[in-house]
Amino acid sequence: MVRATIHDVAAAAGVSVATVSKAVNGRYGVAPDTAVRVLEVVADLGYESSLIASSMRSRRTGVIGVLVADFEPFSAEILKGVAVGLRESRYDLLAYSGSRQGDGEGWERRSLSRLSGTLIDGAIMVTPTVVNVTADVPIVAVDPHTGRADLPTVEADSRGGAHEATAYLIGLGHRRIGFVAGRPDLKSSRLRDAGYRDALSAAGIPFDPTLVRVGFYDAATARDAASELLAQRNRPTAVFAANDLSAISIIEVARHLGLDVPGDLSVVGFDDVPEASRLAVPLTTVRQPMQSIGQTAAKMLTALMAGEPLSATHVLLPTKLVRRATTAPPRVGHR
Repeated sequence: MVRATIHDVAAAAGVSVATVSKAVNGRYGVAPDTAVRVLEVVADLGYESSLIASSMRSRRTGVIGVLVADFEPFSAEILKGVAVGLRESRYDLLAYSGSRQGDGEGWERRSLSRLSGTLIDGAIMVTPTVVNVTADVPIVAVDPHTGRADLPTVEADSRGGAHEATAYLIGLGHRRIGFVAGRPDLKSSRLRDAGYRDALSAAGIPFDPTLVRVGFYDAATARDAASELLAQRNRPTAVFAANDLSAISIIEVARHLGLDVPGDLSVVGFDDVPEASRLAVPLTTVRQPMQSIGQTAAKMLTALMAGEPLSATHVLLPTKLVRRATTAPPRVGHR
């Protein structure tokens, strides 16, 4: 099908192109019956005015951009929350994943320069590598790289959640507890590492660096990390993973090695993505309120765009340990 143009609408309605433009944009100077006729033709032909052209005229697009490094379970849940947060607003949602040239550092600046001012009125950046950015539109950061910096931020209590997960494993009787960390560049990953160490220290268990590997929040890298941990002669009896994708990879490696989960190895994740509860052995994990994070970020951003003051510029939401089937006390003599 050929896309209808403003000239097609004008011809079908028997009016000028200028009249169509005024009717579509609700401007003064068109008789009510003429405006109704034009809008009926617009609906019949499926005409849509150019978003870029409209934004150049009005300096507003009615669109909020959510910028993500990748479309993976965490960012997908954030997007769902943003959509809920915008449901009662007049804004549409644009999900955007730009090119991550080289190591990906600074992808946000490139994406913002392409989108702000012509395609979006505001932006939510999810797990950005940098937060000291300037743009022509208001910005809110979710799970930021370096922390609060200059932008409003929303995140979950990563340190507290990691502490609770590790303390739970200790309470079950585990003493050799491995940790598969996330992306070293993200604040959330460093806080989960700190929470893990806090819990060990509180229980009087010395930190053992041989029980720690970096999984980068990536399933394939986490599989390699798990293979190294579980190949040790004195392997861990439990592993806490910095995200659920890594935890699922650990379970896959354990089964490949003939280890029973949770009989031989307890596993705890972090996030509570939908896949966590759908596993054959549902995953014990730390639930961070991902959709609430997205919804909160959306509310903060729309307030900023309306020129309203924020009640808080840096929001920390609580986590909750969800006990499922991948954790159990260690076998006798294997603590």
